[in-house]
Amino acid sequence: MSNDGDLKRIAEALERLRPAPAAAPDWSAATAFVWHADPDRLDPVERVNRVDLSLLLGINRARDILMENTRQFADGLPANNALLWGSRGMGKSSLVKAVHGAIEADCPDLKLVEVQREDLPSIGRLLTILRKAPVRIILFCDDLSFSHDDQHYKSLKAVLDGGVEGRPDNVIFYATSNRRHLMPRDMIENERSSAINPSEAVEEKVSLSDRFGLWLGFHPCDQDAYLAMIRGYCDAYGIEIDDDTLRAEAIEWQATRGARSGRVAWQYVTDLAGRYGVRI
Repeated sequence: MSNDGDLKRIAEALERLRPAPAAAPDWSAATAFVWHADPDRLDPVERVNRVDLSLLLGINRARDILMENTRQFADGLPANNALLWGSRGMGKSSLVKAVHGAIEADCPDLKLVEVQREDLPSIGRLLTILRKAPVRIILFCDDLSFSHDDQHYKSLKAVLDGGVEGRPDNVIFYATSNRRHLMPRDMIENERSSAINPSEAVEEKVSLSDRFGLWLGFHPCDQDAYLAMIRGYCDAYGIEIDDDTLRAEAIEWQATRGARSGRVAWQYVTDLAGRYGVRI
């Protein structure tokens, strides 16, 4: 009897030590939230770091597809999870935030919730909160990828497949990645070459990307698109510079970085605005 009593007291003590379930946030407090684990909480974002949708040039097809998919979701219609993959600095995460901002203006019940890759193991607890929310939610993970011994991808299946309960009807998942299959190509080849059954060695990880209904590819921009991005930013923020000077400076700027992308274009515009005394 004493042993039973001791076990009961231990169980009660452990129950008291267990963190209480995270409380649902005030969804009207903000348009976007960030999920933090240990302790679990959803923190409101006072000001979302994003640019206007009209300033994202050279990605028209991806923009239109993601806009339509998100609009369907906001209207309560069927919509797909989306994986935005491809070149660095070409506006993948900017597009997700800009699309949310454009649609949220008409649909204030559409919220953006960002989850960090390292917090994916807690995503089951997050979905429990989101499932009960009186709003529709874009669950967003930026720069998603997995390494050789990474088990986080198993947690992600709770969002994409949903297990027995299924993905909550009021939640859709958008992710960005530099990798189409969310893991390095050399890792895929290494596992295939060393496995007893090569076809099964990477099936579980590679097939994870197949669970996204939309794959939107982002590719390096050419020089004309790069210059058009910069001119668009200058016109939007009132930076007055002639075309010849802009072209010469912008080409020199990208040459020093060895790359052309939307991010490089924005970095040049930031420098230009500072030199011209323009706030952006």
